[in-house]
Amino acid sequence: MSEDEADTSCCCASCGIAEVDEVKLKECSDCDLVKYCSDECMQDHKSQHEEACKKRAAELRDELLFMFPESTHLGDCPICMLPLPLDLKKSTTMACCSKLICYGCDYANEIREAEGKLQHKCAFCREPTPTKEEADKYQKKRIEANDPYAIYRKGAEQYKKGDYYGAFEYYTKAAELGDIAAHFELSHMYGDGDGVEKDMGKEIYHRELAAIGGHPTARYNLGCHEWKNRNPERAVKHWFIAAAQGRDESIELLLAMYKDGVLVIKDILAAALREHQAAVDATKSPLRDAAEQNYRPA
Repeated sequence: MSEDEADTSCCCASCGIAEVDEVKLKECSDCDLVKYCSDECMQDHKSQHEEACKKRAAELRDELLFMFPESTHLGDCPICMLPLPLDLKKSTTMACCSKLICYGCDYANEIREAEGKLQHKCAFCREPTPTKEEADKYQKKRIEANDPYAIYRKGAEQYKKGDYYGAFEYYTKAAELGDIAAHFELSHMYGDGDGVEKDMGKEIYHRELAAIGGHPTARYNLGCHEWKNRNPERAVKHWFIAAAQGRDESIELLLAMYKDGVLVIKDILAAALREHQAAVDATKSPLRDAAEQNYRPA
């Protein structure tokens, strides 16, 4: 930290007052470079600080954007605790409790019930399979309880029906509650103009939030956007992270770039291949393999 930075860390950047018991300083809302003792001082100092603030804010955004997520946006199966596969056809959502579980655990539950001649129940909450009317009531209850995933699913239902305005409202609420897939869908709606006016700024904003939250497809799409806008280094960063999350298309692009001698060197490709394979292997289990071969849920 420079001498100037040290000074601004304990004094108001505008009036210079030091932080003491009765004076509490607040960081600039957009960067971490300076602090202020009041909103008035923040406003007075704005013209002097604006350029440095924008630069630092962009740096902080990039640090967050290119940080490796701990997992994909899907997370782990709540039963076996293994990462859920990116292919949603290999998982199922339980109508009673709105839990997304892998086919391996659903298959294991089916085997247990068949062997014990038991009534079919949810593999997670052990409630009997609901009727369509009961499932709708459960969903409504979860939505009223502000369950982000239930709200997201309702948005998806409305979108499929062509009710883009309704879908936008549900996706927006789910995104505000932290659902990453909702941010991804909002990025598409702003990009395509479905139910809202086209807005590239908001499209990228929601796509970046989805990528930060671990959405591999959002990350892959950001790479394509950066490549189209002639930012190849940023594109490669995005594709590397997406590959490390198990996104096949990203590996294919990195392989093609390596063969063409474009940006991707041998060490980068080797690391991407290792990370990709590790991500794919982490989603595998004997039960999931058996389910893929023998099981098709009702």
